[in-house]
Amino acid sequence: MSTAEHERGAVRETPDRYGAFPRLTPEQLEDLTAHGERRRTAEGEVLYREGRPFREFLAILSGTVEILHDQGGPDERTVAVHGPGRFLGELGLLEGQAAFDTAVMRQAGEILAVPVERQRALVGRDPVLGDLILRAYLGRRYLLIGIGAGFRILGSCYSPDTLRLREFAARNRLPHRWVDLEKDEEAEALLRRFAIRPEETPVVLWKGDRVLRNPSNAELARLIGLPAPAPAPSSEAGRCDVMVVGAGPAGLAASVYGASDGLTTVTVDAVATGGQAATSSRIENYLGFPSGISGGELIERAVLQADKFGARLMVPAQVSGLIPQDDEYAVTFTDGSRVRAGAVVLASGVWYRRLDVPGIDRLEGISVYYAATVHEASLCQADPVAVVGGGNSAGQAALFLADHASRVHLLVRGGDLHADMSRYLVDQVEQHPRIEVLLHTEVRGVLGEEKLESLTVEDNTSGERRELRAAALFVFIGARPHTEWLRGVLALDEKGFVLTGADAQAVADAHRWASLGRDPMLLETTLPGVFAAGDVRSGSVKRVASATGEGAMAIRLVHEHRERRGNLVAADSEGHQPAAGGSGSSR
Repeated sequence: MSTAEHERGAVRETPDRYGAFPRLTPEQLEDLTAHGERRRTAEGEVLYREGRPFREFLAILSGTVEILHDQGGPDERTVAVHGPGRFLGELGLLEGQAAFDTAVMRQAGEILAVPVERQRALVGRDPVLGDLILRAYLGRRYLLIGIGAGFRILGSCYSPDTLRLREFAARNRLPHRWVDLEKDEEAEALLRRFAIRPEETPVVLWKGDRVLRNPSNAELARLIGLPAPAPAPSSEAGRCDVMVVGAGPAGLAASVYGASDGLTTVTVDAVATGGQAATSSRIENYLGFPSGISGGELIERAVLQADKFGARLMVPAQVSGLIPQDDEYAVTFTDGSRVRAGAVVLASGVWYRRLDVPGIDRLEGISVYYAATVHEASLCQADPVAVVGGGNSAGQAALFLADHASRVHLLVRGGDLHADMSRYLVDQVEQHPRIEVLLHTEVRGVLGEEKLESLTVEDNTSGERRELRAAALFVFIGARPHTEWLRGVLALDEKGFVLTGADAQAVADAHRWASLGRDPMLLETTLPGVFAAGDVRSGSVKRVASATGEGAMAIRLVHEHRERRGNLVAADSEGHQPAAGGSGSSR
């Protein structure tokens, strides 16, 4: 059936306005046919169902397919309608997640079914097809997020656990909708429908029959199909050649290069893949993307690339310790499990620093945020907002939020926007009609009971204070490293960043390194075979491109380390480990 004939039918095909619903060429369909099978389909047949895993790439040869959200439920709606030449699925198909919608044949026809493993291999060999599918899947994922598809988080805006679940869902780019117990009219009906007591909230609801009462992040991950580790208290989870701690740009680069070099590579992250880079609305100075690329798209590409080469990613999985054992390391997790690794790459990144303002804690996650993603922007609802910070992250956030808010106040403590922000960003920020830059300005107070209504700001040169209307506050004022668990294990600088190379050598145990006949390599810490890459490393350039380069370089150094005699950090006769650094303390 031609497209024109299809559009004259009862159900019209959804137009492809944003590249989310492209059509495959006859040549591309022919290539895919060699890797799959053709199937006849009947009207009303369900090809895959929301909430259940599916592992096939489906292309439409004839007939019509309708994509539904909450099929048969009170919120049922049509997401899209596809005709011949189009393909089904979204990002979850490539990442092993459960389906976030349902596909139903509205007009009988024929489909081409390709096992996802074969489709991944074909995509790897055909960059044109791969780019087409990935861009479409990313577009569909953001479409689902925009319409509030997926699971529902039912909880109070004042609950820390509600904030935790919302942050986990947003950072992992999972379609969901938050139902606020404090003001959403739907909340009371949902509580009665599922017999949920208020003290049992927050809860996660999915497909009308799945209820998780105040789940951990790992439990939510397992519901969706994220590769989170199963509970295994006090268990030995196996061995790998390289353990990568952190799945930001540096960690993912190490994953890609480690796995592609044939090393068994395991990458873990406590919250989500992407780190701070995933929260960037657009990165315009990353090599090879002249028109820019969103942090989310860059990270999704890296995750798929790591998976292609066989790297194992586990999210969420929080590391709690690093223990030298003979010529390897035991990496322990908060659930009691552990993995032995021949080498370790620390790429745990940083957290944005909190703003020290009285009363701000009660508004965090409600109208005070430390990231500016589609999720946070959707809550602005054309109100004025404020962004605090003078670096690239603040500039990118201001530009992104200006497309959603009526006004963006960029509050900068210093007197020169060029001091910490790239020139291309400064030019865009200063020229944007909805962005107001306020130099020498600091936040002194927040006003509003249940949510932010306005800020008290001060000119730090004159001391003059005034009230500034803002419905949300976005804070980007620097960062602190994720290294609390490393104190006393290896050497840190005064701010908690990991010392490497010559800096590590200056405080390392000379006897340990003398036995190896070498000094710490460029990215190596005070422990042989343990490397640091990206923002967590002392002295690193806090840029996505440099973090990616360091992650790749760390794997090259892992190979050099493996060519030597091993770590030679065996415990003494009483089972004690030698201290990190000559004095046994971190600095």
